[in-house]
Amino acid sequence: MTLSNERIQELRAIAHRLRVDVLTMVHAAKCGHPGGPLGMADFMTVLFMEHLNLNPENLNDPGRDRFVLGNGHTCAGYYALLAAKGLIDRKELLTFRKLGSRLQGHPHRTPEMGIDFSTGSLGTGLSAAAGMALGIRLNGDAAHVYCTSSDGDSQEGQTWEAATSAAHFDLSNLTVIVDFNNIQIDGKMREIMNVRDLRVKYDAFGWNAIDVDGHDMLAMDQVLSDTRNASKPTAIIAHTILGKGVAYMEGESAWHGVAPNDEQFAVALAELGSPD
Repeated sequence: MTLSNERIQELRAIAHRLRVDVLTMVHAAKCGHPGGPLGMADFMTVLFMEHLNLNPENLNDPGRDRFVLGNGHTCAGYYALLAAKGLIDRKELLTFRKLGSRLQGHPHRTPEMGIDFSTGSLGTGLSAAAGMALGIRLNGDAAHVYCTSSDGDSQEGQTWEAATSAAHFDLSNLTVIVDFNNIQIDGKMREIMNVRDLRVKYDAFGWNAIDVDGHDMLAMDQVLSDTRNASKPTAIIAHTILGKGVAYMEGESAWHGVAPNDEQFAVALAELGSPD
């Protein structure tokens, strides 16, 4: 079913809240990665709020969906969405990267929060997700496994070993969303290690592969709906803009992993406007 205009507005409000939360968390911690989660905010909001069957009531249900944040450094947005789904208290977001906090700079497997896998090393996420999908199928459960990746992840050989395995085992219950923003910490992906056309690559590996505008919520909702009925694993190549929503961050590799100072934070919040 196509999302109504009213629901789209609600999802945009959640994505806006997420962007404000990410900036607030990273600024308070004085470290972290703001650019990635700002760019992923739109498609992650659609995934978490419309498709991912995860809530406080079904944490221990083997039939619930699983999620792996392959690009673990973007976890500020992940944590903000866990708060939006009621899995953690929003007040906890301000403990991000603090000593003793559950919300560290990369996700740590915490079942009571709904975090299914610890990530950080690029390239490992899809392997874990494929293993989960195979295990779920062997157990006869109906759950779907979603994994995020990135163009940087796609430079790792392990990603393609996992892609080969997923296609070999016909893991139709597996979807990877690649955050394709052409940015990594050292600069432009296409200048450092060009991964070229990932849709063509995943298609050649035997996947159902789709290009989509990662900021188009209607388009993301449609492709995520279709993936539930796919006959093989699905790769959604979500084309995004790093730092989306904050003009001075957009498309700038310097904002991959740097916290804004007080003045920059104030400028960003003024541009975004109040989330309420």
